[in-house]
Amino acid sequence: MRQTGLLDEILGLTGQAMATLGGQTVAARPTPKPVDEQLEGGLAKELSPADQALAGALMRVNHVGEVCAQALYQGQAMTTPSEKTREALLQAAAEERDHLAWTETRLAELRARPSLLNPLWFGGALVMGLVAGRLGDARGLGFVVETERQVEAHLASHLERLPLDDSRSRAIVAAMQADEKAHAEQALAAGALALPEPIPGLMRLAARVMTQVAHRI
Repeated sequence: MRQTGLLDEILGLTGQAMATLGGQTVAARPTPKPVDEQLEGGLAKELSPADQALAGALMRVNHVGEVCAQALYQGQAMTTPSEKTREALLQAAAEERDHLAWTETRLAELRARPSLLNPLWFGGALVMGLVAGRLGDARGLGFVVETERQVEAHLASHLERLPLDDSRSRAIVAAMQADEKAHAEQALAAGALALPEPIPGLMRLAARVMTQVAHRI
């Protein structure tokens, strides 16, 4: 971890954690809207109670993923030895903050709450990020690739599960999926090396536990 400016980094991370967990995130980009709402006079379809509950649970899981993304990227940026990689991680974190704000907005619209365990998810992801940054440049970028590929697949499964009438949630998830794919491609172009087993498998297991718990709590 850097000695110069370490206190500033810790204070910055503390502020970011408070904003992330406190629902105070502001997006730099507008919330994606479905095509039918982009047309003049377009309105969102009313969801049935069952569809609204399902969409709320799925978007809660996606919100947890974005809480974790903030912790992962910020933690990895603090410990990576490369200034170039650090800048790339912080840029990705900024784009992920848009996702965080979008999912927060959609949860409110669906009258669904965030996960009660968000502080736990944030803390666990922060530790993973701090460790990933110490793996070195190529392996650290490999961690980014593996994370983003798993998130991209996860979002694809949500596009299959979200109610067809919930065009608002579907537009948000599709935009998030495109960003995750771009982040993985950028990390590969920067020289990422594949992570050795069993690390990817352990990451998938941790993600599975998180999604199952966050779906309900």
